[in-house]
Amino acid sequence: MNAAQQATDIILTSKIAAAVSLFRSEFPDATVDLKPWAEDTDTQELVDPDSIDFSFHFPGWSRRWQSRSVLVQIRFAPDVIAIADNRSFESDRNFIGLEIAGFDYRGKQWRLSTVCDWQFEGEIQPQLEIADKLKHFCRQIFELFS
Repeated sequence: MNAAQQATDIILTSKIAAAVSLFRSEFPDATVDLKPWAEDTDTQELVDPDSIDFSFHFPGWSRRWQSRSVLVQIRFAPDVIAIADNRSFESDRNFIGLEIAGFDYRGKQWRLSTVCDWQFEGEIQPQLEIADKLKHFCRQIFELFS
């Protein structure tokens, strides 16, 4: 679900801001989008309500990244409470990991999941320097949300 929609209390809003800052500290040329998902009904049916999703866009296609945009999904176990037709995270929610994917004009080019084995998937993958920085970012997010 869009990070902008998940920022429902000061603690979660602060953690989202910290996650964005951690990414930007590793990759300062990236611009953040706290609403990566379109608001149309078809898209919203596919969105995971048990995640905090944001994306980063680069000034152009990056050879080092093998992408132009990166989607970050901070994933939680589906023990979320629904409040007055809006979904809201409990303060003691169960963080399970991250899913990160790189996109260009052709679609998804690569994926990294910490929910499984922390390995990159895809025919095209970011260069080793970027991969190492992304894994470092993931470890920082584990510290932030665990």
